[in-house]
Amino acid sequence: MEERKRSFDKVVQAYDRRRPRYVPELFDAISQFARLTPDSRLLEVGCGTGQATEPFLNRGCSVTAVELGKNMAVYVKEKFRNFPNFHVFNQPFEEFEGEEGEYDLLYSATAFHWIAPETGYPKALRLLKPGGTLALFWTRPTLAPNQPLTREINALYAGKYARYFPPDEAKKPESRGRLFEKIQREIECFGFTELSFQLFHGTRVMTGREYAELLDTYSDHRTLEEPVKREFYHAVQSAIESHGDRLELLDTMDLYLARKP
Repeated sequence: MEERKRSFDKVVQAYDRRRPRYVPELFDAISQFARLTPDSRLLEVGCGTGQATEPFLNRGCSVTAVELGKNMAVYVKEKFRNFPNFHVFNQPFEEFEGEEGEYDLLYSATAFHWIAPETGYPKALRLLKPGGTLALFWTRPTLAPNQPLTREINALYAGKYARYFPPDEAKKPESRGRLFEKIQREIECFGFTELSFQLFHGTRVMTGREYAELLDTYSDHRTLEEPVKREFYHAVQSAIESHGDRLELLDTMDLYLARKP
């Protein structure tokens, strides 16, 4: 778990190039729910390379980011050097010491699941102002359905390399409802109210080389041992190249919003 959590820090450039951006409508929904203004103070948990940071900086908000990875923190500090309203702390969120009731919005993009619920939610509640907003969102990328290329790539996961990729029950369609209920229970159990859930969608097109680079930003792929990792990436890239070197990736973004009473 700890190794996977820290694995992203070794692929900073690829992470910034290949991880998806979130659609503008998602940030609009957060801003409206949280009633953000240029005077709002935001705390981001796990900023990575800033995919979910820049949209709020461009709205004039002050963003404090907490980032576990040293290389990631250095990268975003340089990336957003022209934003005086941006600050980054290179430490685990569990160790971050903010003032109680300091923030109008605490948000996390595809990162909050790395934090134990019994630690993350109470801390978020403490750091938010009364009436402040918690926003948690994740991206679920899937290959375009019913396509020969998709079947070929899925066959790699289910065949020769199956022992390296055990079935993930959470990714099954029938598990999505249970996952939503689990997160809903956690958010409400720790004292948040006015829970809202929304879905957003986006599409990306990648070459084989680009998709192999994206795979190397996923913790379960990065931690594969060599030469298995290199062989698997080559097999996926070759499959894409044999189908016109074009892969369509569909992104579903889950957004959870809630308010501190």
